[in-house]
Amino acid sequence: MKIYYDDVFLQHKPNGYHPENPNRLKIIRKALEERGLWQNVVKPKKAKVEDLLKVHDEEYIDFIRKSCQNEDFIDSDTYVCRESWDSALTAFGCAIHCVEDAVENKDLHLALVRPPGHHAGKKKGVAFNAPSLGFCLFNNVAGAVVKAKEFFDRVLVTDFDVHHGNGTQEIFWGDLSIIHIDFHEYGIYPGSGYVDETDGSKVNIALPHYCNDDDYIYAWNEVVEPILADVKPKLVLVSAGFDAFKDDGLATMELTEKFYAFVGSRLRDYSVVAVLEGGYSIGLERGLPAFVEGYVEGYDVEGVRPSAKVVEIVKKLREIHDLR
Repeated sequence: MKIYYDDVFLQHKPNGYHPENPNRLKIIRKALEERGLWQNVVKPKKAKVEDLLKVHDEEYIDFIRKSCQNEDFIDSDTYVCRESWDSALTAFGCAIHCVEDAVENKDLHLALVRPPGHHAGKKKGVAFNAPSLGFCLFNNVAGAVVKAKEFFDRVLVTDFDVHHGNGTQEIFWGDLSIIHIDFHEYGIYPGSGYVDETDGSKVNIALPHYCNDDDYIYAWNEVVEPILADVKPKLVLVSAGFDAFKDDGLATMELTEKFYAFVGSRLRDYSVVAVLEGGYSIGLERGLPAFVEGYVEGYDVEGVRPSAKVVEIVKKLREIHDLR
């Protein structure tokens, strides 16, 4: 495993309390150090504006750059400060850097970046009529997708953040070579990602409130595994959010270490680029290390009991996407 990290990510900070704050990375570092996993730390490369232009419109990039000259909110959820521009450029560059390394070295490449990115869309930033940018500035995993397309005809990205990755979906909407599989809690921010919302390669696993490990594992086995078997990717990109962990603070899902260790283990056959998205407290402290340990050590799960509602949703997804 390689960890990609820079103290510049701590410089993006709010003037007052905000759930997306530098302490998130401090929680992660402490948790990984306690488990002996804070090792092989790489200083990431910084993106150039030309890299951003492959994902976002110039007008939006200029808006963010100019906004960062002040310390203020750019919408109801999303703040910037003078240091946010360098933090965001480095976060975007970090995701690209991870892909460059991952195509050469099969491993887990963990991008511990801030600000997060999967809600940021192409034109005005806000995607699919969302109410805000949702703490995000530039779409880091989208930068990773564009870089991966230089090496592979098809690219697979999965997102298990509790919120729908609406920005990623919008940026690649209509491009059937980009398979985007997104787990999220139905009925919360940003209000997109319905089960039947697809262009043919965008798979929205929209789950009801209070789902647990067995629900998620069942959905992974029944939906994600057949797609992995079909695509046979050498590289898997992950929008790695840990805010579906029980009591993490911004949602009602009830995941534990079990699901994250399971997913890490299921991805061991692939070179993985995992780009940090959400997670604000216990999800980072316990969920993220479980994901890493699952990839590094493996993790077995036997016998899951999903709810009847999740079985129904998964059945519909399999029909929509002709999964056999």
